Amino acid sequence: MQEIVLFAIVGLGTGAMYAALSVSLVVIYKGTAMVNLAQGAMSVYGAYVVDEVRKQGVFVLPIGSLTVGRGMATAIVCGIVSAVLLAAVVHLAVFRPLRSAPPLAKVVASVGLLIAVQALVVLRFSSESRVAAPVLPIDTITWGSIRFSADRLYLPGMAIALATLLWAYFRFTTFGVATRAASENETAAAISGYSPNRLALSTWILSAVTCGLMAILVAPSAGLSSARFTLYIVPALAVALLARFGSIWVACFAGLALGALQSEMVYLTSRAWWPQWAAVGLADVVPLVLIVATLFVAGDKLPGRGHLRTDPLPAVTPVSNRPGVVLGSILVGVVALVATSGAYRFGVITSMIAAIIALSLVVLTGIVGQVSLAQAAIAGAAGFTLSKLSSDLHIPFPLDLLGSATVAGLIGVVVGLPALRIRGAQLAVVTLAGAVATEQLLFRNPFFAAESGNPIRSPSLFGIDLGVRSGSELTRLQFGLLVLVVLALVMVAVGNLSRSATGRTLVAVRSNERAAAGSGVNVAGAKLVAFGMSSFVAGIGGCLLGYSRGQLSADSFGVFAGMSMLAVAYLGGITGPSGALIAALFAPLGFTYVLLDRSLHLGKYYQLASGVALVASAIANPVGIAGQARRTRLERSARRQLRTAAVTASAGGTTTS
Repeated sequence: MQEIVLFAIVGLGTGAMYAALSVSLVVIYKGTAMVNLAQGAMSVYGAYVVDEVRKQGVFVLPIGSLTVGRGMATAIVCGIVSAVLLAAVVHLAVFRPLRSAPPLAKVVASVGLLIAVQALVVLRFSSESRVAAPVLPIDTITWGSIRFSADRLYLPGMAIALATLLWAYFRFTTFGVATRAASENETAAAISGYSPNRLALSTWILSAVTCGLMAILVAPSAGLSSARFTLYIVPALAVALLARFGSIWVACFAGLALGALQSEMVYLTSRAWWPQWAAVGLADVVPLVLIVATLFVAGDKLPGRGHLRTDPLPAVTPVSNRPGVVLGSILVGVVALVATSGAYRFGVITSMIAAIIALSLVVLTGIVGQVSLAQAAIAGAAGFTLSKLSSDLHIPFPLDLLGSATVAGLIGVVVGLPALRIRGAQLAVVTLAGAVATEQLLFRNPFFAAESGNPIRSPSLFGIDLGVRSGSELTRLQFGLLVLVVLALVMVAVGNLSRSATGRTLVAVRSNERAAAGSGVNVAGAKLVAFGMSSFVAGIGGCLLGYSRGQLSADSFGVFAGMSMLAVAYLGGITGPSGALIAALFAPLGFTYVLLDRSLHLGKYYQLASGVALVASAIANPVGIAGQARRTRLERSARRQLRTAAVTASAGGTTTS
């Protein structure tokens, strides 16, 4: 019993961070109706600033730095100021322009922001975990036979105090009441003389102070790690959903309770009677269970916010698989493989595999409009299944690949079940939580995945070795041609899907689910089919990635890899297969990455650039590079037709006269 109480108290420290993040999410939603997936990444920047000031006396800015001294008060002020400025820039430059954008664009921008902010933290500080100097008292408190640090009580107390101040702000101040009114009727608030944009900015500043201060206080006990604080957003989102993005008190106390519950689960996993398969990662499943339960119970009752208008999603253009275009594309791929070698050929192959995974997002997000941040996790599930089928069961190629992709398709159907009830940002939250749970419970669990990696046997067909390596040759042409053939087949299949009756049904569901249902379309079945097909394609990509590595590890399919894939797919143009090819060029570790890293040594800036490009694309060019090129061609064609018609009409008029 004493251990149970001790672990609950210890968990309150992390729970305080959950509480602060979830409260800040509620505050932002009150002012903007935005779900900011980057809130955890934004909060940790200020904590790094404080640590740097206290240790080096330097105030690190996104560009440059200032010498300010090493005082604790100075450090905290610098940390809070940096958090506030970052939040203001994010609101004004990112989310304010997206005020009337479709939910997909908002989610994508939020993902891009997360990628960019985390990359900025790594560039300006480091990717290594730090031990931050304590801010709160750390005296030992003795309660009976239980001993714990004093900050474990101060942290939840600070979280409750901040929640109380925010509750009082929205309850008793004029600006706070106006913000609540605007969340119900934005137009009425504007008519009453309150600027919705100014109200929204105030909520961003309040949220920055709340989660920034708490990150500064929690970092000494939790460890200062950009990846850890970035993923704190998952349990925080679970709690915010439980609070229906409305109740500050529910968000605060549920966050504290979740932290204590996860700590208790860590204690239980240390017991001898606990099953070995669940000894790692089970605590990360709790937020997923909480999210799914909340959304299934109240998914259609979560608060909304009326805007003056909502921009439509980018149009889906049916693709005609002309033989000349297909053969020409294959020829370009062959030339790229033959003309390169070593790391450059490996970059070309990685880009081709990334194109396959991007095609899975074209099916799911581009054609059906469903957001998923779990594609990398699903691809990873196929890859780990491939290891079992090829190395352990000795199932030959291509049966091992098809079997593994089928398993991924079945997993995708399960992942798609929440989409029957929810969509948009809520679905993104579910898939993000699912990706984190999969990574921690399966990919990083020694019971399922060996720490040295899961070996995968090289593919061979009719006695021909198609493996990526042979002796001193690290990137064989045979494997590249295999990947190219698979990519061409998947490209043709996705192109045919966009023109088929099934594709038209999926587009109808994307455009208007109620209208599609009224026309006799089985909306639930269409969504599950889309998730299954998309996951099957992602599984093929995961298997090929496994073949290219020779073995798999958790880092190959982490949650950030899934976000990066969505980033490049959206940037290339997520509504058509051609966008997947463009996206593949910019994929992490793809050809462009290798080229920039080897020639200009810019690889370390790649993640930051991709995040910024994704945000810019979501704001200014939601159709992506391929979509914009297609739109330009159509506009030019229309202008030529108009000029031809005008010339014809003019000539006809002259002849008549």
